[in-house]
Amino acid sequence: MLDLREIKSNLKVLSWLGSKELKGRLKLLSLFPPSSVGIEVGVHTGDFSSHILKLVKPAKLFLIDPWKYEPDPRYEKSLYGSRNKQQQEELDGRYNRVVKRFSPEIETGTVTILRQTSAEAAESFDSDSVDWVYIDGNHTYEFVKQDLQLYFPKIKAGGFLCGDDYGIKGWWEGGVLKAVDEFKAEHPNLRFRQYGTQFIFWK
Repeated sequence: MLDLREIKSNLKVLSWLGSKELKGRLKLLSLFPPSSVGIEVGVHTGDFSSHILKLVKPAKLFLIDPWKYEPDPRYEKSLYGSRNKQQQEELDGRYNRVVKRFSPEIETGTVTILRQTSAEAAESFDSDSVDWVYIDGNHTYEFVKQDLQLYFPKIKAGGFLCGDDYGIKGWWEGGVLKAVDEFKAEHPNLRFRQYGTQFIFWK
């Protein structure tokens, strides 16, 4: 486990977050073991990925995101919906920038980018093969629930299943909260904690 004091000394690298989310993410990062194998579902521009690499120093980090434009009106206010004037061209540009951003880590094998949906990418991982999974992809209820169900078996005993925006209604109308609470009810023996806007299950 990382020393939280050491992470706080690097506070400036997470200054783009609001105070509540910052506190929660700092706590999560302190739990991720150095040299661990982790998965981030939902990458966007790779900002949090960069902080994971800097502060956790994982042995292997898998970044999963389809970078796919969604024309459905319910995604209008999302980061990948119609608020993007250039639509799919904008998402392609984000993907290319992420690849360039992490090209040194990709070359060394520390980072692997999977441009797939989370459901497609889940097939690439064996059961009990990773130390932690961070879920921050599609926030609608059905997709969060699917991610929890698909990725929980991939985590080793003692590992972490966690994610973002727990308790925030957002454009996704509380889908994260509903899915996480249902998963919690279905697995009453799992230890669960909320840190700010972050949730975490211990396997």
